[in-house]
Amino acid sequence: MFDSLSEKLQATLSDVRARGKLTEDDLAKAMRAIRLALLEADVNLAVVKQFTNAVKERALGQDVLTSLNPGQQVVKIVADELTELMGGAGRELAFASRPPTVVLMAGLQGSGKTTACGKLALHLREEHKMDVAIAACDLQRPAAVEQLVKVGTQAGATVYEQGTDKDPVDVAGWALEQAAGKDVLIVDTAGRLHVDEELMDELVRIRKRVKPHNVLLVVDAMTGQEAVDVAQRFAEKVNFDGVLMSKLDGDARGGAALSVRTVSGKPIMYASTGEKLGDFQRFHPDRMAQRILGMGDVLTLAEKAQKEFDESQAEDLERKIRKGQMTFDDFLQQLKQLRRMGPLQGILKMLPGIGQQLGSLDVDERQIDRLQAMITSMTPEERANPSIINGSRRRRIARGSGTTVQAVNQLIKQFGQMQKVMKQMQQGKMPNLQQLTGGRAR
Repeated sequence: MFDSLSEKLQATLSDVRARGKLTEDDLAKAMRAIRLALLEADVNLAVVKQFTNAVKERALGQDVLTSLNPGQQVVKIVADELTELMGGAGRELAFASRPPTVVLMAGLQGSGKTTACGKLALHLREEHKMDVAIAACDLQRPAAVEQLVKVGTQAGATVYEQGTDKDPVDVAGWALEQAAGKDVLIVDTAGRLHVDEELMDELVRIRKRVKPHNVLLVVDAMTGQEAVDVAQRFAEKVNFDGVLMSKLDGDARGGAALSVRTVSGKPIMYASTGEKLGDFQRFHPDRMAQRILGMGDVLTLAEKAQKEFDESQAEDLERKIRKGQMTFDDFLQQLKQLRRMGPLQGILKMLPGIGQQLGSLDVDERQIDRLQAMITSMTPEERANPSIINGSRRRRIARGSGTTVQAVNQLIKQFGQMQKVMKQMQQGKMPNLQQLTGGRAR
C-alpha cells in the first residue's frame, strides 16, 4: 500500500542526505516534495500541513542546518514525525483483571469486520494463549452468522449464536453469560452501508448491555479518505478505543493509515495484511515509519521468523549442517517455513537497505514454487541422497514437476555448492567468491 509513497519519500530524502550542507531553501524544496507525495497518497490535507510544519519547525529549531550531518538529522526528524502521525507507540487491548475481557467490534458493512473478528481471535489465542469466544450479533446481513461460525471455528474460537430472528442486544447479553470461564469475548455487530442513527442506537444498546473493556472500529484501508471520514463520525457518535485497519495489503495509496489517528484522535491498534486468518498483526507506528522510509523492519521480521520456525527443528538442522548432512527434505522444510512468513518481496523489504535497492523489482514467487515442485517430485531416497540422481531420474523429476532437465540439473548443482559452503563456514573457513556465486565469478 505504501510503495508509491515510500519511493517518493526515499528519493526526496536521499537527495537531502547526499548534501553536505543544507540551506533553508533546500529544506523548503524538500518539504514541498514531501507535501506533494503525501497529498498524492491521499493523506488528509490538514494532516499534511500539520506534518510538514512540524518537520520544518524541528529542523529549523534544532540548528540542524548548521550541524555536521544535517541530511541524516532531517531523515530522523521525518521518521519521528511519521511515527507520531500514526500514533507514536504501538497499543494493545486493555485486558480485564477478571475475565472475560469484552471486545466490541464496530464498523460499516463491507469493512471486513466479521473476518477481522476471526483474525483477532486467532491472534489472541496464539500470541496470548487465551481461550476466545465470539458472539454473533450481526443479524442484518444475510449469511453473516454462518460466515462468523465458519471463520470463528477456523480460528479455534467458540462461537455463540442464536440464529437471525432475535434481538442482537439480547444475543449479546446471552453470549456474555455463556462466556463465563472464557478469557475474551469478541462481539461482532451489524454494519450498515453508511453511518446512520439506527446503527448507532443499536451499538449504544449493545455497549450498555455487555459493558466492553475495548471498542474497536474496523476501517477499510482501501476506501482512502472515506475511511477517515467514517472514523471521525464514529468518534463523534460512539466513542471507540482504537482502529483495526483491514486490507492494509491492498493497492490503495495509504492515506487512511496516515490520517485516521490525527483526524479521529484514536490510534491504529491492529492491521489486517492479507486474506489468510494469520495475516494479522499489532500495528507498530515506529516500524511502519521505518519501512516507509526504507529503513527496514527487523523486529517484525524477527517476530515472524520466531513464530514460523520451530526451535527444535532449527537445532536439528544446525547439527546436520555441521556434519554436512543437510538433505533436500531439510531444504524443502525451510522453503515452506519461509513461504509462511509472507510474500518474499515483503520479507526482503524488512531488511535495512534492501527495500531501497529493490525499487520496483518484481520478485518472482513462482521460482520458489518450481523449486518445491522439483523437490517433491523426488523419491524419499533421492531427497536424502542426491548423488544417486542420474540422467533418467532427472528426466522423471523434470516431467513430474513440469520443469526441464536443465532446471533440475541447476537445482542439484546449486544444492551441492550450498552444502559445501555451509560446511566450510561451520569449519571457520571463508568460501571464495566463485563458490558463493555458483562458479559465475569473473
